Amino acid sequence: MNHAETLTPILARWQQRALIVGVLALALCGVGAALGTAQFFQSYLLGYLFWLGLTLGSFALLALHHLVGGGWGFSIQRLLEASSRTLPLLIVLFLPLAFGLQELYLWARPEAVSGDPILQHKARYLNVPFFTARTIAYFAIWALLIFFLNRWSKQQDQSGDLMLTRRLRQLSGPSLVIYVLTLTFASVDWVMSLDPHWYSTIYGVLFVVGQGLLTLAFAIVVVARLSQHRPLSEVMGAKHFHDLGNLMFAFVLLWAYVSFSQFLIIWSGNLPEEIPWYLHRLHGGWQWISLALVVFHFALPFVLLLSRKMKRRVELLVKVAVGMIVMRFIDLFWLIAPSFHTETFAFHWLDVAAPVGIGGLWIAYFVRQLKDRPLLPLRDPRVEIAFSHKEHSH
Repeated sequence: MNHAETLTPILARWQQRALIVGVLALALCGVGAALGTAQFFQSYLLGYLFWLGLTLGSFALLALHHLVGGGWGFSIQRLLEASSRTLPLLIVLFLPLAFGLQELYLWARPEAVSGDPILQHKARYLNVPFFTARTIAYFAIWALLIFFLNRWSKQQDQSGDLMLTRRLRQLSGPSLVIYVLTLTFASVDWVMSLDPHWYSTIYGVLFVVGQGLLTLAFAIVVVARLSQHRPLSEVMGAKHFHDLGNLMFAFVLLWAYVSFSQFLIIWSGNLPEEIPWYLHRLHGGWQWISLALVVFHFALPFVLLLSRKMKRRVELLVKVAVGMIVMRFIDLFWLIAPSFHTETFAFHWLDVAAPVGIGGLWIAYFVRQLKDRPLLPLRDPRVEIAFSHKEHSH
C-alpha cells in the first residue's frame, strides 16, 4: 500500500539513527564505567527507569484503552503495543544493574547491615536473593500480560472475531490492578530502597502516574509526526489530539496532587525518619530542581493545557508534550540522584550518556516493532465509530 511505502523509509531512518546514537552513547558509558563504577550504576539506573517507564506506561494505557475504547486510544493503540513489546530488550538491559547492587543499595552491603538495627529489621525483605526473585517475578508477570494483549490484538486483525474484543476487555481490568501492585513493589525495591531508612505509603502511585504521563507525552509526539501520512492522516483530527491533550492534563493534575499530598503529610509530620528525604532535596542546590518541577511540571502545563485551542493545535500540543518528557526525566533525576549526593547538587555527564544510550536502543527496537503491524487496528468493530466524526484543525 502507498502509505506503507511512504512510512517505511521514514521509520527506517528513525531506527538507524537511534541505533547509531545508542551504540555510541553506550560506548561512552563503558568509558565512564572504567573511570568509576559507582557513578556509572547511578546514571544507568536513572536511564533504565526512564525508558522502562515508557514500556510499562504503554502497557497500562493499552489496558485502559481496551477497557474504555474511544478514538484517542485507537489513534495510539499501535504505538502503545509496539512500545510494550520492548520489554524483552529491557529485561536484557536490566542485567548490568544486577552487578551493581552493592554500589547502589546500602542494604546489599553486609558490613552496613551488621551495624544498623533498622537495616537488620528490614533484612528479611531487603536482601539480594529475595530482591532478585521479586525482580524476576515482576518481569515475568508484565511479559505474560503484554504477550496476551498483543497476541489477541494481532489475531483480531486477522479474523475480526468479536470474542477477542471481549477477551481483551476482560484481561485489561485485572491487568491494570496487577500493574499498579507490581509497580508499587518494584518502585519500592528499585528506587525507594536507595534510602532504606525512609518510606512513603504513596510512593508507588507517583511512579504509576508518572509513567502514564510520560507515555501520553511520548505518544502525542510520535502520533503527531505519523499523522502527516496515511493511514493516520485520513482518520486523525483535532478532536483526537484534543482528547489526548485532556488526558495529559488530567495526569498532570494527578501527579501534582499525589506529589503535594506526600510532601504535605511528611512535612507536617516532621518525623526524624521521614523528613531528611525532603531536606536533602530542598537544600544544597537541589531546591532549584524542586522549584523547576513546581513551575514546569505543573504550573506551566496546567495553564497551557487549560486552553482548548492549545490542545487542538497539533504543533503547540507537541511542544507541551516534549517539555513534559523533559520534566519527567528531571523528576526521576530528582527522585534518584539526591540519594547519592545528599549535601550538594551533582550532575555527571553519565546522567546524559546512559539515558541516551539506553534510549537509542529502545527507540530502534520500538520502531522495529512499530513496522511489524498496520498503524490502525484493521478489524476492531469499535474503530469505525471512534473515527466517524473526524474534525480538522485550522
